[in-house]
Amino acid sequence: MSETTDERSEFEYTPVTVAGKTAVVVGGTSGIGRGIALAFAEEGANVVATSRTDSRVAATAEEIRERGAEALEVTCDVTDRASLDELVERTVDRFGGVDVLVNSPSAIARSSVRDVTDEEFEHVLDVQLTGVHRTVQAFVTAADPESVVSIASLSSQQGMTDLAAYASAKGGIDGYTRAAAKDLGPEIRVNAIRPGFITTEQTADTYAEGSYRYERIMERASAERMGRPEDIAGAAVYLASDAAAYVTGEIVVVDGGFSTSSF
Repeated sequence: MSETTDERSEFEYTPVTVAGKTAVVVGGTSGIGRGIALAFAEEGANVVATSRTDSRVAATAEEIRERGAEALEVTCDVTDRASLDELVERTVDRFGGVDVLVNSPSAIARSSVRDVTDEEFEHVLDVQLTGVHRTVQAFVTAADPESVVSIASLSSQQGMTDLAAYASAKGGIDGYTRAAAKDLGPEIRVNAIRPGFITTEQTADTYAEGSYRYERIMERASAERMGRPEDIAGAAVYLASDAAAYVTGEIVVVDGGFSTSSF
């Protein structure tokens, strides 16, 4: 048998699937995080979609179960290590372990550099950056997930008004992702997704069709539409799957071509 034939016979394609895995989505009860949690449920994963709000946790868990997946209802505050430890313990007790950790906590201060207060700045960093570190540290210490996926932001790359604190935190996510991939590999893969402008219940008014922001985005986005949570969820499913076994330390851009255009 020729060498070429041998090489072809050794080709093994790994499907993009998270079926049977257990995924924890922090900040998974609204917006992009909720979209990711529901996508994992659709794909047959066990899902823990958590946030600080009891009612949202319960509602999202019900949506997960409606899709035929197992869910666990537990609230969590990423600024509180004891809360994170409880999340890890309850998830491991219920499902025996954790395969995927998704970090999508929410905190924003729409204030300019001149106006943002120390308290606002520190709160955004505490949730969006230090909170991600606390979460990763808690899970890799006690649960050893195979894949960690965090939500980055275009604001760390594009100059945007009134987002000094948020852009700073998300810029930190870029660096943290690469550093964590080196520290935790090869056992744990660490990646991030940089979404474009995504329409959610929180941003519907901001990006309303016909608004100035909407028109500017349409001028630059090659896809000629706003993004949806499902667009980010697809990337998250891929990064969490075994098909992405050779992907780590990457910031995957999902922005409809916005960042590739200068006008």
